[in-house]
Amino acid sequence: MAGGDVGAFVRRMLESALGNLTGEVATELAFQRRSGQTVVECDDLVGRFAESLPEIRVLLDSDIQMAYRGDPAARSVAEVLVCYPGIHAMMHHRIAHSLHLLGVPFVARVISELGRAETGIDIHPAASIGGGCFIDHGTGVVIGETAILGDNVRLYQHVTLGAKKLDGVPKGMPRHPIVEDDVTIYSGATVLGRITIGKGSVIGGGVWVTNDLPPGSFVTQARTQVEAFTDGGGI
Repeated sequence: MAGGDVGAFVRRMLESALGNLTGEVATELAFQRRSGQTVVECDDLVGRFAESLPEIRVLLDSDIQMAYRGDPAARSVAEVLVCYPGIHAMMHHRIAHSLHLLGVPFVARVISELGRAETGIDIHPAASIGGGCFIDHGTGVVIGETAILGDNVRLYQHVTLGAKKLDGVPKGMPRHPIVEDDVTIYSGATVLGRITIGKGSVIGGGVWVTNDLPPGSFVTQARTQVEAFTDGGGI
């Protein structure tokens, strides 16, 4: 496909997608307010979303590059883009998060649920995630509503960034972790509550964390003790 044809194709696809989005936004606003919405208001919201697309593209580029550099099994950027579930999850999240910030949380949540159904990665659209996020393998990862992730955070499968169960906490109150830049959290780790995981920290697999960690922390499970019994020995 020639360069001009590519540009025309992208333009047609974008116009079609934004047109469909306008209809979805109109439906949500009418549901929220129980009243009809003007075309001008919906067009304005979708126009502001369209203006955010270059920033979303930059963030997704950083996610893809982080995955490509960080995974020895990645043979090309194209393979990462097409095949990696963590990247597909971030595509859904970056779009959903932008729409959430614009005041259309229901459409945003639907998009995030489509991403979860495709990838097995559950990211609330309100969660704030910096650039260069790499969710490796990804199945079972959960990132809660008020979580904040810095740049270059790496998560493995079955990581939970969740909240403690607290009675009487108002909806929307900060209750999920803050994960600073350059943090790695290995598979099966659970991080709960409004705590801060300091820059450059590493959390090992299967660890349960409910307290702040200073920058540069390295947290693992207690060392496993292995005992061998021979010649009929035992307890």
